[in-house]
Amino acid sequence: MLYALHIVGLGAWSTSSDALGITILQIPVIAMICPVATAPDGVVLPDNGADWLSLLYMAIVAGAPAMLGQTRAQAHLPPTRSAIIMSMEPVFAATFAVALGGEGITSRLLIGGAMVLAAMLVVELVPRRKVEAEVTHIAV
Repeated sequence: MLYALHIVGLGAWSTSSDALGITILQIPVIAMICPVATAPDGVVLPDNGADWLSLLYMAIVAGAPAMLGQTRAQAHLPPTRSAIIMSMEPVFAATFAVALGGEGITSRLLIGGAMVLAAMLVVELVPRRKVEAEVTHIAV
């Protein structure tokens, strides 16, 4: 639900010129929300330097540029199209896990990836309603 609200909010408020500022604001807000969301299961912090280094790398090298790219892209796309595109994230994650992480290719991975791809294609190939095509941003 929070991710959906994030996509809708970016669709309403992001502009290309404000993308960096919005990204800089989003990162600490998300950093505050995530521990609250995981609190019922218990927050476990890394216990060694290598894990902290990995965490920082993922936050700075992967997370921040991805957040900036999403914010900039959503200035030009309606939230529904953004959500459809971002549904491909598990497929990309699995692809990189197999290619770079040494993960094995399982039937579950292939079937799940095929289902995500099929759902995305069905949604994208179905003709859009005229009303949806005319609304590029949600007025909030």
